[in-house]
Amino acid sequence: MGDLFSDKLELNGVAVCAGALDRPAQEQMVKDLRLLAGNAPFRQYQTPGGRKMSVRMSAAGALGWVTDRSGYRYDPHQPDGRDWPEIPEGVLAVWRRFSGVNRIPDSCLVNFYGKGAKMGMHQDRDEADTKWPVVSISLGDDALFRVGSAEPRGPTKSVWLKSGDVAVLSGEGRMVYHGIDRIRFGSSDLLPDGGRLNVTLRVAG
Repeated sequence: MGDLFSDKLELNGVAVCAGALDRPAQEQMVKDLRLLAGNAPFRQYQTPGGRKMSVRMSAAGALGWVTDRSGYRYDPHQPDGRDWPEIPEGVLAVWRRFSGVNRIPDSCLVNFYGKGAKMGMHQDRDEADTKWPVVSISLGDDALFRVGSAEPRGPTKSVWLKSGDVAVLSGEGRMVYHGIDRIRFGSSDLLPDGGRLNVTLRVAG
C-alpha cells in the first residue's frame, strides 16, 4: 500500500500510525459519533454461545455488524429494524487518507470500551471479500493492542494505542488475529466520563 505513514510502526503486517489525528479532529469525530449514536444506539450484544460482550457497539453505513444466538453477521438493519445511519464524512476522510484503495467502505463499526472492557483475539473474516483493508481509529483511553499471525496460536506483539492513532490491516496483515487486552481507564480526557471509542471502516458486502 506504499509509504502512507510518516510515523509508522509495523506489527506482524499491521501498520500503526501514531498521532494521525490531532486533538481538534478527534473532538469533532466524537461529536459526529454522538450524533450517530442518536440514530443507532450502542448495544451490548450477545455471542452465539450466550455470553454478553464487554464492549458496546454501534454502526453506520449500508451494513452493520451484529451478533446474537443466530451467529455473527453483517446486517442492513439494526436490531430494531431501522436502517443504519450514514458514515460521518470526517470518518470517511480517514479512510481516504490511510486505506490505500479507491473503493468507499460500506460499513463503519463503533465499539465503546468502558472500564474493564476488552476484545478477545479474533480475525476480521465476516466480510464478503477480505482483500479490502480494515482501517481502525482510536479515540479516548489508551488500549493495549495485541497482534498475532494468521494462525490462531501464533506469536504476538503488543503496542499501546493512544487517542488519535490509526491502524490499518491490509496485505499480509489483513487476516492476522488481533485483540484489545485492556484499556488504561481514565488515561485520556477526550471522553468526559472516560473510556475508549474504536471506529473501524471496512468493505463488508
